[in-house]
Amino acid sequence: MSIAHQSGTFKLGDRIVNRIGYGAMQLAGRGVFGPPKDRDAALSVLREAVASGVNHIDTADFYGPHVTNQIIREALHPYPHDLIIVTKVSARRGDDGSWIPAMSRDELTQAVHDNLRHLGLDVLPVVNLRSMFNVHHPAEGSIEAPLTVLADLQRQGLVRHIGLSNVTPAQVTEGRRICEIVCVQNYYNLAHRADDALIDDLGQRGIAYVPFFPLGGFTPLQSSTLSDVAIRLGATPMQVALAWLLHRAPNILLIPGTASVAHLHENLAAVPLTLSPQISAELDGIGAAAVAMEL
Repeated sequence: MSIAHQSGTFKLGDRIVNRIGYGAMQLAGRGVFGPPKDRDAALSVLREAVASGVNHIDTADFYGPHVTNQIIREALHPYPHDLIIVTKVSARRGDDGSWIPAMSRDELTQAVHDNLRHLGLDVLPVVNLRSMFNVHHPAEGSIEAPLTVLADLQRQGLVRHIGLSNVTPAQVTEGRRICEIVCVQNYYNLAHRADDALIDDLGQRGIAYVPFFPLGGFTPLQSSTLSDVAIRLGATPMQVALAWLLHRAPNILLIPGTASVAHLHENLAAVPLTLSPQISAELDGIGAAAVAMEL
């Protein structure tokens, strides 16, 4: 059994995937813009991830733009039968690398066709509509118009399943009235736990929750408690942070990203870590402390 298979499984759309997957964002250049420094290394990471049992890859055609999808196609096409590729729409990149909302009917339709072409697919397995009312965090606003466009593309057979990203609980409720939602992808980790109640609610409904920046993203998690636990477990702090997410809820699917094969193996090594109730309680305290600091 591969190490990714040891992470357990959860349903994503009409497929069962291993709970530890791979996020392709870091395969693009600095700032998720332009080509990677080492294209061969990027190809190697993808191939090693799949060889290690990863069957859930997260991407977006606005990474690069187009770069990560083209690398995924070069590395893995024709795709393994059990591999599910999840992409995102509703943003485009400016010439300076800026992130620009792209939520009109024409922009969303073009984005779906761009993803299909660059990935070499006839239908996209899962497409997440990313809310862009605020680029950096969820903000209230109706997603009915863009989600209706995506649902229309689903009826045309270009999209198999639909998810949401960077959304509030109210937007999830609104979205579920428009079409079936198979996953929600939001910012969540040990220190940023605003979605605790949402994760549990989605789990009761059989909907996957996919935390992006599970290790803190551009500002890696820093905590003396986390470091202390890692020393006691003989692991790295980041491995412990990933293990905590796997233990947090059965509907959480991980997509840690990296451009390094060695780092990929480090992330996968989080899977076998066992967290005792005492250690879990200590780690839970990190989120509570972060909330107290914000207040």
